[in-house]
Amino acid sequence: MNKPLRVGVAGLGTVGGGVLQLLNRHGALIAHRCGREIRVTAVSARHKGRDRGIALDGIAWHDDAMALASDANVDVVVELIGGADGIAAELVEAALNAGKSVVTGNKALIARHGPRLAALAEKKAVALRFEAAVAGGIPVVKALSEGLAGNSLSRIYGILNGTCNYILTEMEYTGRAFADVLAEAQQLGYAEADPSFDVDGIDTAHKLAILASVAFGTPLDFESIFIEGIRQVTPLDIEFAAELGYRIKLIGIATHGEKGLLQRVHPCLVAADKAIAAVNGVFNAVVAEGDFVGQTVYQGRGAGAGPTASAVAADLIDIAQGHIHAVLSPPVAGAGKTRNLAMDGYEGRYYVRLSVDDQPGVIAEIAAALRDEAVSMEELLQRPNGSGHPVSFVMTTHAVAEAKMMRALARIARLPFIAEKPEVIRIETF
Repeated sequence: MNKPLRVGVAGLGTVGGGVLQLLNRHGALIAHRCGREIRVTAVSARHKGRDRGIALDGIAWHDDAMALASDANVDVVVELIGGADGIAAELVEAALNAGKSVVTGNKALIARHGPRLAALAEKKAVALRFEAAVAGGIPVVKALSEGLAGNSLSRIYGILNGTCNYILTEMEYTGRAFADVLAEAQQLGYAEADPSFDVDGIDTAHKLAILASVAFGTPLDFESIFIEGIRQVTPLDIEFAAELGYRIKLIGIATHGEKGLLQRVHPCLVAADKAIAAVNGVFNAVVAEGDFVGQTVYQGRGAGAGPTASAVAADLIDIAQGHIHAVLSPPVAGAGKTRNLAMDGYEGRYYVRLSVDDQPGVIAEIAAALRDEAVSMEELLQRPNGSGHPVSFVMTTHAVAEAKMMRALARIARLPFIAEKPEVIRIETF
């Protein structure tokens, strides 16, 4: 058997502790499968005395994570600190410059600095792996870069944030408001004290940027992604959606064609009979569409110690077996140029909920605003209210350009009988 692959782990939180436990429990199995032992030789974390469920006897401790980059007994650095900048970015860059391979679960780091770090890894002929950065234990990066490498992929989309999916699922099943369910998610540990990264769609966008680059061989571009979160979704929207035959999900979608690449993250109305509509709770799902393979679906737990540790271990096994191939596919130097499309050019169907004063002529004036932008109404639902309070009604549209839809809504919002800002959710036909 070959000499052990020596691993240094930076960050011993939930995921880091999970990695140590997995490698300890399945060390013999992994060595048998890849012909080489994977041995943790050094670690670094904030608190040395914390109980992590595994003894650190015989493992070197570094108070400064940067020391892992220069430790002669470390071949691969596993970065599980998190954050796009700061110590995480410094450690990854230093490790690559030192000729060490890197495994990371840091989606923000890869989404924002991936091309530069990938180019450095290619220059140093070492690996930079990030399976754990997207969809937890679902091996979707490997599926895209290897399993589907013979296909021309046209679209990839998915539920990429378990916090948002949990909140929307609970809102649907219990009828509770967003703020109430968010507070529960925070108590259960599904959401951070500051949940904006998740509920405002940023986490999903980081992951989508990575998947799009791997899937289409295009430059990784987080800044071009259109992003909307789920704060504005109400139980009433979920109720109306169900009446129309839909469920509401936060979905990241990337499409690539002759005109260019469009990346977007926003709530969607998805037909209730579609597979992705049935993905509930903290689970993630990714769908990729290729010209030869057709549609492939990947589903599983998108976060947590076990699933994420599984993804880290898979990357370490690849490195142990000597698989030091292109980080992003194709290599950074050969990445194809592409035009990043603006959301204004998107064309699709829309769900619009309006709160209006109940008076004559309301529908006619709304219809006139839609007509002037060539927006065609498809379906209309209204909730009668005899109390004199504003009435809620919902309309769905036929396919129309985003720019036209937004202009029509801006005009409608200025009408004197509109009681609240119109709520709009895009309808996706997957």
